[in-house]
Amino acid sequence: MAQQAYMTETADGGSGPERPGSRLRRLMHRLLAPWRGDAGIWRRGAVLAGFALLLALVMLLHAHVPNTVGNLGSLTETFLPWLGVFVPVLLLLGLWRKSAITLIAVLLPAIVWLNLFGGLLTDKSNGGGDLMVATHNVNADNPDPVGTARAVASSGADVLALEEVPAGEVSVYARALAPTYRYHAVEGTVGLWSKYPMSGVRAVDIKLGWKRAMRATVATPEGPVAVYVAHMPSVRVKLKAGFTARQRDTSADALGEAVADETLPRVILLGDLNGTMNDRSLNGVTSQLRSTQGAAGSGFGFSWPASFPMARIDQIMVKGVAPESSWTLPRTGSDHLPVAARVNLDTRS
Repeated sequence: MAQQAYMTETADGGSGPERPGSRLRRLMHRLLAPWRGDAGIWRRGAVLAGFALLLALVMLLHAHVPNTVGNLGSLTETFLPWLGVFVPVLLLLGLWRKSAITLIAVLLPAIVWLNLFGGLLTDKSNGGGDLMVATHNVNADNPDPVGTARAVASSGADVLALEEVPAGEVSVYARALAPTYRYHAVEGTVGLWSKYPMSGVRAVDIKLGWKRAMRATVATPEGPVAVYVAHMPSVRVKLKAGFTARQRDTSADALGEAVADETLPRVILLGDLNGTMNDRSLNGVTSQLRSTQGAAGSGFGFSWPASFPMARIDQIMVKGVAPESSWTLPRTGSDHLPVAARVNLDTRS
């Protein structure tokens, strides 16, 4: 009986094993049957095909989308990976409309998206690294600062940066993190906690008028590393002004200048940059440093909003060190997810 389940009638009236190719041909025949003899398949779906071509052009030429009106270019680049959602939608609509030109046209945005983001679909991490770092925007309105501090400390990070620390809660975070980190420094609303000694601590002027960035030298077993912590101004989506990010852009340029003036060869930047690696407005920073997520992460590493992450605006970026792995940490009481990375400071080999 088991053998008969895999028997089919042959051309000479007998029976024999069914070939996999025969099943595939029958399946294709059933799928294409409704399309045969339909001359309209090459006329229907012109609007869908046009939308597919427009989608491909936006993704391919995103750097040329102007920022003059509501910073539309930066808004597009912030959520650029999500434009890929339209590809399967167009594919299904093309099948429903029985439109051959739509199915052909939808190949273009699919290819462009894979070229831009296909590399992020694979796991590029490995088990190496001699320093683990983490960063977390803890949210000034966090209802559980102690729990948040303990959660990120339990990650095993050797160096931890926190952003949006209210002045009245600095001591709360310091006490919660003291059992794990012997050294720490706070400048304004950003702070750095380390298992290794720190020196050269100073605020970094990012043209805000108050302190939201800092720099310190961390004396790791592999030698000194310049660690920057930054919290760029928030971007806003306003009804009349669109996507406003002028202050963020000015601060990003100032941070880029500070990194460019750094004298130590090994640099790590931790913080909430309120922008993605695709955002042209962060070029002053991204042109000098590598994203650990892009180089050694698994997936997109979206960090905001924590309830349904849609963009990676919390960044770990490096220069003079080798990223080994990068990932997001479990959710805390903040509206951001913490992000972490392991890096190799000894790049001589």
